[in-house]
Amino acid sequence: MSRASVRDVIDAATQLKELTRGTVEIHQLDDLRERLEQQRPLRVKTGFDPTRPDLHLGHTVLMRKMRQFQDFGHEVIFLIGDFTAMLGDPTGQNEARPRLTRDQVLTAAKSYQEQAFTILDQSKTRVIYNSEWLSQLSLERVLELAARRTLARTLERRDFKDRFESQRDVYLHELFYPLLQGYDSVHIEADVELGGTDQLFNLMVGRDLQQRYGQKPQVVMTVPILEGLDAKFIDGRIVGKKMSKSADNYIGVQEPGLAQYRKCMQIDDGVIWRFYELLSARSQAEIDELRENADPLKAKALFAFEIVERFHDRATAQTAERSFREAYLADGMPDKVPECELQTDSDTLWLPKALALAKLVNSSSEGKRLVQQGGVEVDAKRVVDERYALAKGQRVLVRVGSKNRKFCYIVVR
Repeated sequence: MSRASVRDVIDAATQLKELTRGTVEIHQLDDLRERLEQQRPLRVKTGFDPTRPDLHLGHTVLMRKMRQFQDFGHEVIFLIGDFTAMLGDPTGQNEARPRLTRDQVLTAAKSYQEQAFTILDQSKTRVIYNSEWLSQLSLERVLELAARRTLARTLERRDFKDRFESQRDVYLHELFYPLLQGYDSVHIEADVELGGTDQLFNLMVGRDLQQRYGQKPQVVMTVPILEGLDAKFIDGRIVGKKMSKSADNYIGVQEPGLAQYRKCMQIDDGVIWRFYELLSARSQAEIDELRENADPLKAKALFAFEIVERFHDRATAQTAERSFREAYLADGMPDKVPECELQTDSDTLWLPKALALAKLVNSSSEGKRLVQQGGVEVDAKRVVDERYALAKGQRVLVRVGSKNRKFCYIVVR
């Protein structure tokens, strides 16, 4: 189906409902509605500074929103910030970021794109590098750009302000980062720019600069930062760290299918709907119906299947589903698995001790013997190393025993 015919079928109101789903802030909603009603493909910009090559589901929240725009027939611009990455985005930094070489940036960019196209439609994605125009700016043009933004407005940014007030260094090149990112929007005449909530300041600079250059300011849309596998639903809200490799609470885009499936099944019953809202390709109506009628275990299984199929294929998802059921459900895993939070003063908690504290065994010595005998599994993997320890911040599904099996989610705090 052509882009034109997609837009003819899907009206502006329907697009607006789906595109705004799961967003945090929109500047301005009326602008977005007006542009959608014009029945033309919007130019949607999303910038990525490829500083790391590996992606997890948290990174893909933004890409899912890009894909929604693509599915509605809009032009998605995947902007590789190879020039700005060498400056280093100061967002959320208490100190200046280390400078990267161009080779480091380009290597990460290649890996980033390969993984991104498991979500985006490559045939409908325009990939551009901002070095194409930023490296060509003369000093005169740079000074002209700098003259369109005051120091006072730049220091409104919290990380700059905090460092300045605490007398920690703020380097001049860092002040140029939001200016250059904003100039990207001017150069490509973006209709919409997408970013995480931590990027709001930078995105709004782009909107401001477009007005100063005589363009209609872009619509700015931010998406949430996804929480990790250890997040919990407490008193009506989600509590937990953001998904990250350093916290070991992530689902990697390149992980094996069974690992992805197993980790999805670890998500807290109340938090799974957050993952649906931000990552599922299902419509809001489908999610609402599922939430009303399905039990959490079934909902997590459907989500797990969707994720594995997306990043691998249907056959892999079917194999992962079957393997998980054979390992857990077929062996008497109850619908409601108890959860136990264990405290530790160090960075890790010895597994036999964790088993005892969770009352899965009578003592640490019994837990040690059970591990040595191969009677303990952590996230569907048999553990036989008596020295095995759980990392602080982890949430794992533990199975103990062979005949009379016991299950428990253990969270280490």
